[in-house]
Amino acid sequence: MSEPFRPDDWPRATEAEFGSPRAGEFRATPEDFVVEEILGFAPEGQGEHLWLWIEKRGLTTLEAVRHLARACGVPVRAVGYSGMKDRIAVTRQWLSVHLPGQQAPDDLAEQLAGCGVRVLEQVRHPRKLKRGVHRANRFSLRISGEATSDDLEARWAWLCRHGVPNLFGPQRFGPGGRNLARARAVLARGWRKRDDREGMLLSAARSYLFNELVTMRLTDGNWQRLVPGDVAILDGTASQFTVETPDAELDARADRLDLHPSGVLWGVGASLAAGEAMHYERAIVERNTELCQGLERAGVKMARRPLRMRLDQPRLAIEENMARLDFRLPRGSFATAVLRELIEHPTLTLPAEG
Repeated sequence: MSEPFRPDDWPRATEAEFGSPRAGEFRATPEDFVVEEILGFAPEGQGEHLWLWIEKRGLTTLEAVRHLARACGVPVRAVGYSGMKDRIAVTRQWLSVHLPGQQAPDDLAEQLAGCGVRVLEQVRHPRKLKRGVHRANRFSLRISGEATSDDLEARWAWLCRHGVPNLFGPQRFGPGGRNLARARAVLARGWRKRDDREGMLLSAARSYLFNELVTMRLTDGNWQRLVPGDVAILDGTASQFTVETPDAELDARADRLDLHPSGVLWGVGASLAAGEAMHYERAIVERNTELCQGLERAGVKMARRPLRMRLDQPRLAIEENMARLDFRLPRGSFATAVLRELIEHPTLTLPAEG
């Protein structure tokens, strides 16, 4: 068995058609990277939890959570959020805070504004906002540099037609891949909640293993089509089924981006994959036995994730030395995975662990 891919070796889907992209810049200012959470349902207007639709700039989601908890005089665990949003960005998302039988402070909006959080709406709901309940994220990004004057339009059209490898972005692994290095150490000695209260190290390990699987499928040229034993996931849903042998109808649906092959998010449980698809999963275990065993000991449940993501409502506008990209992605998918197909930038390629 060959050695695992280094994170800086993860290939691009567009390289075979266009070669490596030209240099580009993004996130020169937070306003160049705008993200809006799409919840998919409306709070009910009554209940013990106050939900806030916020806009933050220059803050992580967890920093915004701590500011809200402090302003309301509650523990951090009383605050809920669905997705983690970037720090160097302008992001809009929902937060919730448990305030049974009490009103929020009269100056809550003013307190949060002083911390870089703008309250756009407040509404009550019976339940806490849970992780991963939002449907999608809408992105509006500006990029500049050489890449905008090269073949950007052609690359963009290719991604709209064929989809984008659903890689976890480099931010998942921390600066210089340090989250992944820490995950290896923690899993080797036995994961404990107190070492990883938000579960970010477990997430970094699972994300790395998934990216390894995507990389193998990219290298073999079958990341966007079904192979025998694949578990197909219907686009935009959690519905999945095992494909014993792909047929013409399923191939056509995959070609239309109606469904996607999937890969395993490692943990405890039995995989639904079989045949050729199971070969890739076994290769992941052989390449990364300690990580896989550590995740199993930690009790993480096995799950699945599409190998590919479809750009929803995509728009591209190119001006002189500047381009604006607008698109929606399913929750859990990374805009940086889209950008790395379009531009070369140091922060889009995760340095090897060091």
